[in-house]
Amino acid sequence: MHPSFAPRPFGSTGLTTSALGLGSSPGLPGKDVERAFERGVNFFLWGSLRRRDFARGLANLAKQHRPEMIVAVQSYTRWPSLMEWSVDRALRTMRTDYVDALCLAWWNGPPPRRIVDAAIALKDKGKVKSLMISCHHRPAFEGFIADPAIDALMIRYNAAHPGAEREVFPHFDKRRPGTVSFTATRWGTLLDRKYVPEGERVPTSADCYRFALSSTSIDVCLAAPKDAAQLDQALVALERGPLDADEMAWMRRVGLAVRDAAAVRRRFSPIDMLDRLVSFSPCGGPKQLDAAR
Repeated sequence: MHPSFAPRPFGSTGLTTSALGLGSSPGLPGKDVERAFERGVNFFLWGSLRRRDFARGLANLAKQHRPEMIVAVQSYTRWPSLMEWSVDRALRTMRTDYVDALCLAWWNGPPPRRIVDAAIALKDKGKVKSLMISCHHRPAFEGFIADPAIDALMIRYNAAHPGAEREVFPHFDKRRPGTVSFTATRWGTLLDRKYVPEGERVPTSADCYRFALSSTSIDVCLAAPKDAAQLDQALVALERGPLDADEMAWMRRVGLAVRDAAAVRRRFSPIDMLDRLVSFSPCGGPKQLDAAR
């Protein structure tokens, strides 16, 4: 493992995290979840799609290594009464008594106090150790950073969408929560030859993870391998370490081109759908949307 990508503090939570994290949604088999832990990965997100075999791998690890793991779960609920039910279901499936982080998912403005209070109640019961929030509207992060109830942030950050460097990271001089970057490959478009300019090398997933982790403002870059081969490629990032200056310039060129090409070639895509859903957030309307940059 490259020294720059060695385990590091997860903000001020008191937890120590690996630089690379794994998400459950693509369905990585449990045996590969266990193999990733053996290779130094200890951050696991039981995310939007809760795959049972992924949970089986976590349960096997937890038998001997639970204190060394960071297990996070997401809750998209807008009804406080459903939050504990969702967390309890996750705890049963993963065979653990607590989660290290509960992520209040997809809030593009301050969550209603009743949502935050429900999450804090789970902390008081010992079922949750810290609170995290995910957001696609970067200006909202300034308020989240200032809120002492929020221990960690999930931030969209990649070579095609580097705007967090301007709109989020500068606020960390006031308070430094834990940080998790997601969509490192921009939903795979950074890996797609048809979006990459002629004459430029096509990035690998490891290159995309290295881009995110080259920022000292990111503690964990979330990876989403679906099989052993994709996991092996992700783990390359831990070995190679940060991008050098030439690699960073290349990734920024490719990122800019991919963002622009994807916008032209895809009139409707999963990204468009996600961004349109954001516009219907109970926290605000379309003018809050910040998808272009």
